[in-house]
Amino acid sequence: MEILLAIVIGGLFGSGIYLLLRRNPVKLVIGFALLSNAVNLLIFVCAGLTRGVPPLIPEPEIRPLAEIADPLPQALILTAIVISFAMLAFTLVLFRRTFETLGTSDLDELRTTDQ
Repeated sequence: MEILLAIVIGGLFGSGIYLLLRRNPVKLVIGFALLSNAVNLLIFVCAGLTRGVPPLIPEPEIRPLAEIADPLPQALILTAIVISFAMLAFTLVLFRRTFETLGTSDLDELRTTDQ
């Protein structure tokens, strides 16, 4: 299962970087979204895959009796999802406002508006 997820993560990283190098802002935003999903999946896989075991320790015990899921990577991923969604929404609004103001969506043409 980890090998399949490693291939998926590599595909997400590759397609995200490819879309970041395009001149279209919509493709740039989609590339950001793919990269953030790839990073979230990478953190999740690096933490180890445990299925069906909650991260709880019984009351009288000090240590877990068996393998349990690590809650820290799950909390990090949840925080990263919220932050990446906020950044994605901000980027979409920024590009929309730029298009309404300047009338172009080509990133090379936007360089000439710096003066």
